[in-house]
Amino acid sequence: MGEAGRIVVFVMTFISCNALPGLSGVHQITGTWMGSTTVPCTYVSAEGFTLHTLSWSLERDSRVSTIFLRDDSGDHILLANFRGRVSVPKHSPGDASLLIEKLEMPDNGHYTCQVVWRSTDNSLIKRELTTTVKVVKVAATKPIIRGAEPGLALPAGASASLSCEASGSPPISYRWFRSGPAGTAELLSSGAQLAWPSLRPSDSGTYFCEAENRAGAGAAQRSDAVQLTVTDVPTTTATLQRNVGTTGGHHSTTGREESSDMEHTVTGSPRVAPSPLLYGPAAALGGAALGALLAAGLGWWRRRSKEEPLYEVAFRSTAEVALLHTEGEAPAKSLQEEMYSNTEKTTKKDRKNPEYENLVTAMESQYEVEGI
Repeated sequence: MGEAGRIVVFVMTFISCNALPGLSGVHQITGTWMGSTTVPCTYVSAEGFTLHTLSWSLERDSRVSTIFLRDDSGDHILLANFRGRVSVPKHSPGDASLLIEKLEMPDNGHYTCQVVWRSTDNSLIKRELTTTVKVVKVAATKPIIRGAEPGLALPAGASASLSCEASGSPPISYRWFRSGPAGTAELLSSGAQLAWPSLRPSDSGTYFCEAENRAGAGAAQRSDAVQLTVTDVPTTTATLQRNVGTTGGHHSTTGREESSDMEHTVTGSPRVAPSPLLYGPAAALGGAALGALLAAGLGWWRRRSKEEPLYEVAFRSTAEVALLHTEGEAPAKSLQEEMYSNTEKTTKKDRKNPEYENLVTAMESQYEVEGI
């Protein structure tokens, strides 16, 4: 074979090798204890090759153990201490990366990604990529307060919440404080969130949070403080209609005006109309006194009417009066006879009436006084 032939063979071999599938990844990664990490392993599918098997193995203390296997029957996790903690994407062709959750210190080691392809002529091609995983404990970082600027002003009655966020090895515990006088601090709650369902002016103050985990050896990290200002009772806008009438002695706003409606802004607490209970007792006493006075007057009038005698008034001419004086006892007798005759005409019921007897006695006395 001449020189030209050797060059052609070399080129064809180079092209053929580059047409085979290969793996891509990194040589070392660091994972956070109790956190999660992804060990990368990717490939580009080549024409004429299909995926046959995919596996991940761990070399630790000079021993190699298969963690994960994917074949025609499905996915299999072969090590018990990794069950529920590792997975490989299913619906991402070319991605064979291994996700490890809740990292533990024994997870340190060398992880090998192995992919086997089958070609059209049923030959198998295998590729491997090894990555070193180092698990470390990370103390909680300085937390950041989310949901608030350094100076936060909100109206009373509004709802608000602040979130405390830090990174590091979980679990991370959070606590919320409110700054007090002379550098003191009041513990408010434990948890990543501090919430107010309805703010009050008394909630105004300076707040901060702390983050801590076991990796930090008990050293808590404090956030920057934020100032919360709660304004007073918000202004309430109400539509007042100025047609005032009286109902039952009390003024009332009916809510309509013939010409137009007036819109006013009312600030502060509304005025409360005095309760009828305040003046009810006085009105009751006044009514009772008036009733008693009327009853007393009516009784006095009735008693006076019964006690006063009744008189019969007769109008006579001057001639008749002169005749009475000249005749002496005769007119008196005539009057008495007339009175007796009228008396006999009354019924037995009238004679038994005390008022009738009083009237007769009074008339007789009157005639005796006049000298008749």
